[in-house]
Amino acid sequence: MNPELFLSASDPRPMYQQIVDQVTAKVMAGDWSAGQSLPSIRELAAASRVSVITVRRAYEELERAGVIATRQGKGSVVAEGGDLPTALMHEELQRQLEALLACAGRLGLPRSELHRLIDQAANPETGTANPGTRQGPTP
Repeated sequence: MNPELFLSASDPRPMYQQIVDQVTAKVMAGDWSAGQSLPSIRELAAASRVSVITVRRAYEELERAGVIATRQGKGSVVAEGGDLPTALMHEELQRQLEALLACAGRLGLPRSELHRLIDQAANPETGTANPGTRQGPTP
């Protein structure tokens, strides 16, 4: 396992969150499988050029989320979950749906318009409108 992650000081997210997001993405994608050992906190800190405290916080967040499991003296591994990548993808989908609903609410889109836009995005060959243009009644 390559312990190097791509962390950026220009990213608005804190470094620990970048680590959490990247490790979670690797597990979701199946790049890191259940039971696979993660780099030690010190190894990842050195490879990523961040403090041990930053990596420790990221690992604690990942453990709370059920993405990794840590055994005292043995290190951290990708959690053994029936279908962890699928569960993580469902959680991500739920977050995206909540963001979509919040955005639609700010725009004042009625539910029927939101359904139409979702249908259009799912079946682009049946819709004729550009994604950035609104059709139908204005709210």
